[in-house]
Amino acid sequence: MKQHEITHNKDEKYPTQRPHRQVDPLSDVRRWLPTSVKEAALHGWDDGQGVDIILFSGDAYVDHPSFGAAVIGRTLLEIGGYRVAIVPQPNWQDDLRDFRKFGRPRLFFGVSAGAMDSMVNHYTAARRRRSDDAYTPGGRHGARPDYPTIVYSEILRRLYPDVPIIAGGIEASLRRNSHYDYWQDRLRPSILADAPVDMIVYGMGERPILEIARRLDAGEKISDITDVPQTVVWQPLDAAPTGEAERAEIFDGEKSGGEHIILHSFEECLRSPRLQSENFRHIEQESNRWQGATLWQRHGQRMVKVNPMYPPMTTEEVDRTFDMAYTRLPHPRYKGKRIPAFDMIRFSVCLHRGCFGGCAFCTISAHQGKFIASRSKESILREVRAVTAMPDFKGYISDLGGPSANMYALGGKRPDVCRRCMRPSCLHPKVCPNLNTDHSALLSVYHAVDALPQVKKSFIGSGVRYDLSMHPTGDSKIDALNRRYNEELITRHVSGRLKVAPEHTEDAVLDVMRKPSFDLFYRFKEVFDRVNARHNLRQQLIPYFISSHPGCTELDMAQLAIKTRDLDFHLEQVQDFTPTPMTVATEIYYSGIHPYTGEHLFTATRPEQKLAQRQYFFWYDCAYRHGIETSLRRLHRPDLIRRLFAPHMPKPQRDSSR
Repeated sequence: MKQHEITHNKDEKYPTQRPHRQVDPLSDVRRWLPTSVKEAALHGWDDGQGVDIILFSGDAYVDHPSFGAAVIGRTLLEIGGYRVAIVPQPNWQDDLRDFRKFGRPRLFFGVSAGAMDSMVNHYTAARRRRSDDAYTPGGRHGARPDYPTIVYSEILRRLYPDVPIIAGGIEASLRRNSHYDYWQDRLRPSILADAPVDMIVYGMGERPILEIARRLDAGEKISDITDVPQTVVWQPLDAAPTGEAERAEIFDGEKSGGEHIILHSFEECLRSPRLQSENFRHIEQESNRWQGATLWQRHGQRMVKVNPMYPPMTTEEVDRTFDMAYTRLPHPRYKGKRIPAFDMIRFSVCLHRGCFGGCAFCTISAHQGKFIASRSKESILREVRAVTAMPDFKGYISDLGGPSANMYALGGKRPDVCRRCMRPSCLHPKVCPNLNTDHSALLSVYHAVDALPQVKKSFIGSGVRYDLSMHPTGDSKIDALNRRYNEELITRHVSGRLKVAPEHTEDAVLDVMRKPSFDLFYRFKEVFDRVNARHNLRQQLIPYFISSHPGCTELDMAQLAIKTRDLDFHLEQVQDFTPTPMTVATEIYYSGIHPYTGEHLFTATRPEQKLAQRQYFFWYDCAYRHGIETSLRRLHRPDLIRRLFAPHMPKPQRDSSR
């Protein structure tokens, strides 16, 4: 069943969408996916055939390429040609009318917790309930349950027991294998075991969801669709390469002709955190490969099968995603109520997907992949022009960025080397010699955007990896271009404050984090200060730091306090480490063991240990002085008390030309 607004031309590779009437976007609800039966009728879907696919999301519906439900919905509608309805933030506590209103879809239900893991959205690092929700109109809390993927799918399974349910989004994606849940403080199985869904789509879901829809549309049963990349499904024990394997092993060429890895079973991992740690090394490595292995993990009398990721998206594929007919606005049902997450990105443009930084505490590469998939400059400019046409645009692009703002168009000089690579990070412990760090393509995008008459200025609001832009390549042309990038970034694209993320100051902690030495931050700050002085700018460098990260001690935090004090920083952008599923740091937090080295690492896990570390961020506040002094006396370091609280004169800047 195809959507009536979609036309297919045999000479075109992809379907095209008929132009909508030129009306006020807020008044023409047909420009959004329907959220009610009445809206579906306005699309012409009141012909008795219903809808093909119904998406349930824990977020408010914002029709923008930064919101997953909008991307998946439009992919299915505009590229697949299916009738797609969306139910944002359904009420799961009343008579369940939100789950009933569209009735039974022809193909499947799609369920997502939203753009964030619901537990990160709901709770602080101290497990305190947050008072707001950035993805809800008015910022109010309570519009979604904890673990919406589980709650929504349980309701749908009761109401429609024979309709396929497919889970996606970051909550399901990062819980695809056994994982530590910080909020329940226990190891949990794959979310397949907790949620009555037929399949998980992990990572960026456009390609797998289209393949699934087409195969269901062709008459295949959901239980027979077990081989789509980036999906997780149940399989019988004897489907695995060796049957009931009980230890982590690798098998090459068995079953279906590919590489398979048998992980330690969930039950074994429950008994031994070390085995969970061993599993994670395989999980991370395979999620970061160009073409990974199939992972199998026994849960009871069944096997969880994790199919490998698709190869990285091509530029054409990424363009296709971003070029769809988004309104770029919240749905009119919200009647102009502020949605904080939308306010943050309404005038921003994402340039690429993926991140090869591999930071130990970050989930971006686990979800989006390590390899960069960049948009064309033409696609970027089309979106910028769409932003400038918005009625409240004042001439300022808030961000030309991505997961890491300056990874656009970067990748391996030799793709064949990348295809064999299993490194989780291209930047740690040192920059890969095969990595192209030439920022010229990014500069070209900046120049093209800034040349548009409607753009007064474009800013870079997402994180910048200064270890990339300052990396000496030995190629004088590239090194000169990268110095030029740093200068243009500082002089043209900073809105008074440039945020960077050294995360810590101590090398031992930074090594666990997979971050560069703090010496590099000193060098970048010298460049920042020198460029500001040369151009008579009064801009600030705002560093991000993390406390209580695995491998970090109170003494490390004391050194951080002293070093940032010497730099005249009164820290603002700080946080306690929060364990989230599918990160190296979380596995260390849970097991006490580094998955790659087998080394036991200290981790602050008790509340008093975390508070003892966090207080050092605020050494300049008299309220924390007594606690810090008590801590340092306990550590037998009165010398650090004198260093931290002695009268301070800023040190002269070092000569960065050396």
